[in-house]
Amino acid sequence: MEKKKVVLAFSGGLDTSFCAKYLSEEKGYEVYTAIANTGGFDEVECKLIEERAYKLGAVKHVTLNVEQEYYEKSIKYMVFGNVLRNGTYPISVSSERIFQAIAIINYAKEIGAHAVAHGSTGAGNDQVRFDLTFEVLAPDIEIITPTRDMNLSREYEINYLKQHGYEADFTKMEYSINKGLWGTSIGGKETLHSNQTLPDTAYPSQLEAEEEEEDMFIDFVNGEISGVNGITYKNKVDAIRAVEELGARWAIGRDMHVGDTIIGIKGRVGFEAAGPLLIINAHKMLEKHTLTKWQQYWKDQLGTWYGMFLHEAQYLEPVMRDMEAFLESTQKNVTGRVIITLRPYTYTLVGIESDYDLMKSDFGVYGEEQKAWSADDVKGFTRILGNQMKLYYSVQNKNKKA
Repeated sequence: MEKKKVVLAFSGGLDTSFCAKYLSEEKGYEVYTAIANTGGFDEVECKLIEERAYKLGAVKHVTLNVEQEYYEKSIKYMVFGNVLRNGTYPISVSSERIFQAIAIINYAKEIGAHAVAHGSTGAGNDQVRFDLTFEVLAPDIEIITPTRDMNLSREYEINYLKQHGYEADFTKMEYSINKGLWGTSIGGKETLHSNQTLPDTAYPSQLEAEEEEEDMFIDFVNGEISGVNGITYKNKVDAIRAVEELGARWAIGRDMHVGDTIIGIKGRVGFEAAGPLLIINAHKMLEKHTLTKWQQYWKDQLGTWYGMFLHEAQYLEPVMRDMEAFLESTQKNVTGRVIITLRPYTYTLVGIESDYDLMKSDFGVYGEEQKAWSADDVKGFTRILGNQMKLYYSVQNKNKKA
């Protein structure tokens, strides 16, 4: 009898290593492992993960590179929308999960798999992101989640693997590091308590710069990053990495995110995201100079919703495409250079240079002089502007006297 195929979203960690062996030994599946790389793994890491998969009995392992797709279909719009969840978190690793899930389920359909599996636990957001994406894109493919369903301990999983002839260094690090193209999340004992924060040593990037400060220049064309320090990048992913490398040298981008999980509980996670924070805030400053008041206002509204929907596993909701169309239409004039000064653990947005700078007008200079209106124009405008308030207070005063 032919074995059923299962595609396992495989990272090489303890949970997915257990799943690989368990699905093969206990459930009799033909296990196909796949890692969807959205930019968090280099070639050496991908090779090690592949070797681990085959040692665990995988029939076949593939690396699905979706880094460019992740930029084109997510990061680009997060920059357009200046998306920072709760004003802080650039939806770093969490935004990658949807694109990893899409790649995994598409591969499962490609090889005719009967089931798809992942190693998420029952207490986090990723279980919803994977499940929902799988269900929407392939409702006929079964979803298997041994770690979540069996509520297993690390000790149980390690002992199970040893009993089946597989041993590896699964020593639990003091801090859980999850690196991605759009930032790195950091979990530890401090993130479990509301009154503690991560120590300096918990962050992967440490201060390396020896100078007092350094200037950085980020160029944008139609809202997309195009250059860093005078170097033009055709590949936007390379530009993001260049900003990240420069910012990380100054230990910039550290913070603690506190937010509401998809399943309704509060959660805390530390993160470092020099690249995303520098790019988003530089982009936002350029927009302040090149967009109108109402463009900025509605972009803020849509950007907040876009980030929330992305976080809540709603990427496939059609309204997301509508929001993306709006965000993209606002970027026609968001072209120019942003000047930034980097210092240890912080930075200053110095200013911008742009042909579309709305401060460069013949209308007037703020606080100095007017050129396109007269003093009488402003007096008349102010009288009309105050009409409704004057009407309101006139009625209130009449009623008080009555």
